[in-house]
Amino acid sequence: MSQREFMEAVDLLNHTGPGTALGELLRRYWVPVMHARDLSDPWAEPVRVKLLNEPLIVFKDTTGRIALLQEFCAHRRASLYFARNEGEDCADGHPGLRCPYHGWKYDVTGQCIDMPNEPANSRFKQHVKLTSYPCVERGGMIWAYMGKPEEMPGLPDLEWAVVPNEHRYVSRRLEKVCFTQAMEGGIDSSHASILHADTALWADYGPLGESDAKQPLMNGDTAPRFFIEPTDYGLLIGARRNTPDGRYYWRITQWLMPWYTFIPRTSADAPISGHAWVPIDDETCWAWSMTYHPDRPLTQAEIDHCESGHGIHVLHIPGTELAAQNESNDYGMNRVFQRHMLSISGIDGVAAQDQAMQESMGPRFEPALESLGSSDSAIVAARRRLIAEARALAEDSTMVPSNLDPQLHRVRSASAVLTTDESWLDATYDQRRALTKYYA
Repeated sequence: MSQREFMEAVDLLNHTGPGTALGELLRRYWVPVMHARDLSDPWAEPVRVKLLNEPLIVFKDTTGRIALLQEFCAHRRASLYFARNEGEDCADGHPGLRCPYHGWKYDVTGQCIDMPNEPANSRFKQHVKLTSYPCVERGGMIWAYMGKPEEMPGLPDLEWAVVPNEHRYVSRRLEKVCFTQAMEGGIDSSHASILHADTALWADYGPLGESDAKQPLMNGDTAPRFFIEPTDYGLLIGARRNTPDGRYYWRITQWLMPWYTFIPRTSADAPISGHAWVPIDDETCWAWSMTYHPDRPLTQAEIDHCESGHGIHVLHIPGTELAAQNESNDYGMNRVFQRHMLSISGIDGVAAQDQAMQESMGPRFEPALESLGSSDSAIVAARRRLIAEARALAEDSTMVPSNLDPQLHRVRSASAVLTTDESWLDATYDQRRALTKYYA
């Protein structure tokens, strides 16, 4: 790759706004927007959101329809965050958002339906329409489709999104880093036995069986060999470590285009966890964290474990989705803990450790400053996949990106200890299939 090609690839991965190559690719997928519980009231106030570099407003009208609109009124660009959510019992009889500046009103499609400061016989309102994206509620979340209507894929069929609510715990936190750098932390299996080593040695592992680091650390093999299998949905990533008895410990991660990662399950009855890394803009993202069980409700102990900020979840600053351990307090780093205990970071908690490292790298993707090794092969493969598909779509608008078919979403991660002559692909095939009875 020439220097020019390299810089073009870097630029592509750093931009997700409208009209950018990566941004247009990401808009072909359903985008997680917010918790559905935060929009449960039909009279709920509009909520500001920013996704893929677009400032937006999400609201539910009094008939229950959900809308994601551009934030600013088409008249003088006042923010519709201040708008009044009017129901069918209002003066004009139509539900919608009314801008308080001059009273222009919009329905869930973005169509302007009232202009009280224009003459009554004016037809001007018929020619004014805000950008609007369709939204649905699924798996306790609001999802939006921000691409062309005629290219809308089926709804996400990720296993955690189809199980009953009591089987699932979902949280999210703001990360001040581009989504690719955060997502690559979910792909990178080699850091588990180093950054998270204290979790394996000193914690009780918790009711979720979060001992990802224990096996490789106790075996003394912290340098896994990676095996990457391209799939129709993304990448199947096998990280192989040696065991003391001459076998292989396999930690198998799933990466689903464009931003999902699934963490290897630690036992047959343990809950399954994963992430969605969704761009807010080019320097921040939402880190969604999901813990679920396909066959039973989560126990109270498992829920308490999540709510207390253990494992992949964090404690939040009350009333926000900002992690209580953050850059302003050095993520709660304790130098004494770092110096005298087996903690490389001195930071308590898997999620806080991950966020600290990811944000410390800087908000933008800077591959020219990196020195990648063999343990980074999965990260390189994911970058190349995103670049290749974004470029292909930019060159041919009829190109169909990977993982649009909901049937492809029905996969799980896995882990196994196998003999040296066993195929990791064959031996974990059943583990990697999502077969919950809740699929339609």
